[in-house]
Amino acid sequence: MLKVDEKNYKIKIMKNGPYIVSGGVPLYKMAIGTDDDGNSYQWCSKEEVPCGGTYALCRCGQSNDKPFCDGSHVKSGFDGTETASRNPYMDEAMETDGPTIKLLDVWPLCDHSRFCMRAGGIRKLVSESDNPEARKIAVEEAESCPSGRLVLVDKETGEKVEPEFEPSIVMVHDPNKDCEGPIWVRGGIPIESEDGHTYEIRNRVTLCQCGKSENKPFCDGSHWMSPEKKKEWRAKWE
Repeated sequence: MLKVDEKNYKIKIMKNGPYIVSGGVPLYKMAIGTDDDGNSYQWCSKEEVPCGGTYALCRCGQSNDKPFCDGSHVKSGFDGTETASRNPYMDEAMETDGPTIKLLDVWPLCDHSRFCMRAGGIRKLVSESDNPEARKIAVEEAESCPSGRLVLVDKETGEKVEPEFEPSIVMVHDPNKDCEGPIWVRGGIPIESEDGHTYEIRNRVTLCQCGKSENKPFCDGSHWMSPEKKKEWRAKWE
């Protein structure tokens, strides 16, 4: 488990309301960059958002002052019931073994940012990880996954391969799908549920900001995917 930051950064989920962010967590906007084939491959257009020490981020998707809450959840009757598993990541993870690296995968955390599809897909790359170029791209794809659904383990050291993040929050824009994506929480910021439970503290997770996720508080790609489309995508991985 990551160590809680000494600045007391915290995200508190309000019942059927917003995310209350405290401790002066830096807030940014970033876009998903794509290659010539339309595959997600980098993060770009970083812009800092003035936010103050404590601020409320919209969770219902209805605010006219996004990314901040304007109270629209009350008028819309937003149901923000949290349905995500509270089990630790490793209790849920499925493994794909390769020559030099192992892939851990918790499908319900997928926010469908599509970083895992380049060069034949991350599972293919993991299976070919004795090839330095395949391993390099697999690491790039796993580290770019904002939700932390995909995590690589170096088989020689037994260590997880993780990017380094300062605690921060990123509002994701997805130009390829012409929509706003998830709220990307980075650097081990604690997230507390409406009933006081603290979810497992992780280096990277994505929270729902459209209000449609079936895995609240986490994003499940519902900002651009129908339930039927999500089932199709999942079938490709199973």
